[in-house]
Amino acid sequence: MNKRKIEFYVGLFVSIGILCTGYLFIVLGEISLVRDKQYQVYAFFTSVSGLKTGAKIEMVGVQIGTVSKVSIDKERLLAKVEFRIDKNIELSEDVIASVKTSGIIGQKYIDILPGGSDIMIEPGEEIFNTESSLDIESLVRKFIFNTENK
Repeated sequence: MNKRKIEFYVGLFVSIGILCTGYLFIVLGEISLVRDKQYQVYAFFTSVSGLKTGAKIEMVGVQIGTVSKVSIDKERLLAKVEFRIDKNIELSEDVIASVKTSGIIGQKYIDILPGGSDIMIEPGEEIFNTESSLDIESLVRKFIFNTENK
C-alpha cells in the first residue's frame, strides 16, 4: 500500500470514531438536539428536598418529561420547579403535581395525577395544585423522640 492510501484509511477511521463518540454522547447523555419536542411549565412547592435537575416526570407510571430547573422564588419563598413535558402530552388545568420517591430511599421524581378539566395548560403556565415531598426523616424523628406518651 502506498502512503496516500494509508493516510486515507486512517483519516476515515478517525472520522468514524469521532462520529460514533458524538452519537454515544447524545444517546447516552439524553441530549435533545431539538427542543421543539417538549414544552415548559412550572409549579411551586413548599418542599422539594432531594429533587434534582434531570429527575423524571411521570404520569400513570409513564415518563412524560424531566425537571429542567429547581430554584427558590424569592417573592413567594417557595421552591420553583420547571418541567419539560413532551409535546404530545396535554395537561389539564386541574392536574396535581406531587414530589414522590422511588422506593423507600430512592430518587425523587414528579408524579402528575391527571385532571378532568377541558381547559389545558399552555406552555409557560403554572401548575397550581401541588403536593410537597414527605420528609421521612422528620417523621422518624417525631416517632422515636416522641415524649408526649412518657
